[in-house]
Amino acid sequence: MREQGEKIGKRVKKFRELKGISLEELSSRTGLSLSFLEEMEKGTIFPSLGPILKIARALGTRLGTFIDDYLSEDPLVVRGKDREMEISAFRGKASPISLRFYSLGRGKTDRHMEPFFVEVLPEARDDDFSTHEGEEFIVVLEGEIEVTYGEEKYVLEPGDSIYYNSAVPHKVCAVGDMPARIYAVLYLP
Repeated sequence: MREQGEKIGKRVKKFRELKGISLEELSSRTGLSLSFLEEMEKGTIFPSLGPILKIARALGTRLGTFIDDYLSEDPLVVRGKDREMEISAFRGKASPISLRFYSLGRGKTDRHMEPFFVEVLPEARDDDFSTHEGEEFIVVLEGEIEVTYGEEKYVLEPGDSIYYNSAVPHKVCAVGDMPARIYAVLYLP
């Protein structure tokens, strides 16, 4: 995981410098602390999906710019056995990992969506919401998830799906003591 954090940090620094943006300005644009951005660029911390999304938006680039490792030709095929965890999301500063993201678009440089296979772990639940431009589409494969969208809550079972505007505060949690597995597609304009 440290190696992935180092790769992401180096890419963020490269794109930030190419755009002529200081760390202070990036902090202002994203709302992320200067110390967090410094540590991330050094590779000493592994950022979760939320901060990477904010950084991508602030730098005017797509999320995949920071998580792609290689280029491919169309069509892009990702075998289940070859999936690799790209990003983890934490619920709060002291909470354990609650979401593990496996990119399904990794390497397709001209993509307009960010498809993921996601493991939703039951270990962490709190009130951290995500909000960003775009849309999200989720399909539940295994287990149950609870999606909080604004003030509404929806419990989804295998085969259920939800499609929503990501600008509305939202969060996704596993229901009960078992992990859930979902496909999630993020569209970031």
